[in-house]
Amino acid sequence: MEESQELLHFWGDANVSEEEYYEAQGIHGSKSFYTSPRGLSLLTRSWLPLSSPPRGIICMVHGYGNDISWTFQSTAIFFAQMGFASFALDLEGHGHSQGLKAFVPNVDLAVDDCFSFFNSIKEKPEFHGLPSFLYGESMGGAICLLIHFRDPKAWKGAILAAPMCKISDSVKPRWPIPQILFLVAKFLPTLPIVPTADLLDKSVKVAEKKLIAGKNPMRYRGKPRLGTVVELLRITDYLHNRLCDVSLPFIVLHGSADVVTDPDVSRALYEAAKSEDKTIKIYEGMMHSLLFGETDENVKIVRGDILSWLNSRCEGREIVVS
Repeated sequence: MEESQELLHFWGDANVSEEEYYEAQGIHGSKSFYTSPRGLSLLTRSWLPLSSPPRGIICMVHGYGNDISWTFQSTAIFFAQMGFASFALDLEGHGHSQGLKAFVPNVDLAVDDCFSFFNSIKEKPEFHGLPSFLYGESMGGAICLLIHFRDPKAWKGAILAAPMCKISDSVKPRWPIPQILFLVAKFLPTLPIVPTADLLDKSVKVAEKKLIAGKNPMRYRGKPRLGTVVELLRITDYLHNRLCDVSLPFIVLHGSADVVTDPDVSRALYEAAKSEDKTIKIYEGMMHSLLFGETDENVKIVRGDILSWLNSRCEGREIVVS
């Protein structure tokens, strides 16, 4: 019983409710379900500053196999503490949202879901006139770029943390396995048999944080599904060929020791994008999970770079990391 209670919250104290935890962090958090235009029920969350009106809004997209109710929200809480209203949803097949666990049959439809939900947030009267930003981790970074392509002038900028613009060769199955998988996926797309190493071990550096992430009750622990892998290969190839079409302001952040997504692809994004306002940060020795899995000192460095970038693009009083 104690173990199951411990798994209720990523902060580990079963006696502290979400509301109490958020209040202690100086923010207001809430959750609800959103019905997408295609009829899917998707869990959404918001994290809002308590002490002052928001300086801007940040619409966030998590990565493959992750969700918004566990460690991902540590970054959303930070944004709210820094004065930004933050919003996110569990993608289809992830977290508490509808769909077969870790099955993403069509990334374009997931983009539709995000596009619709984020627009519903931006249209609320209380957020009228505020600068709006996209934030995406890994697969979520790729989805942010696809959202940008839908409406290139809709966003003040994007924060891309280790974006999956191309799947790293170190985690991609070797020939002839991909060719076999493509063939089988046409008939058995939901089959979880794709051979790959545990991404948690390849993403999180700090042992104690690896334990915390591993206790996430919603984390997908099975092998990737055939249809998901085929779809991610398709969409990352598409993105890799369209890096030159990226036009919004962005900051891309990547660890040099990332073996899940390739830091060289982030360098290629920075070089190829036609954005006039673009920034790249490559962190020596850091791994894939930049904003949770690194040491607290490293996380603070990355957060500080993001906040500095946001401050320079928002009117009003700047906030610094203490």
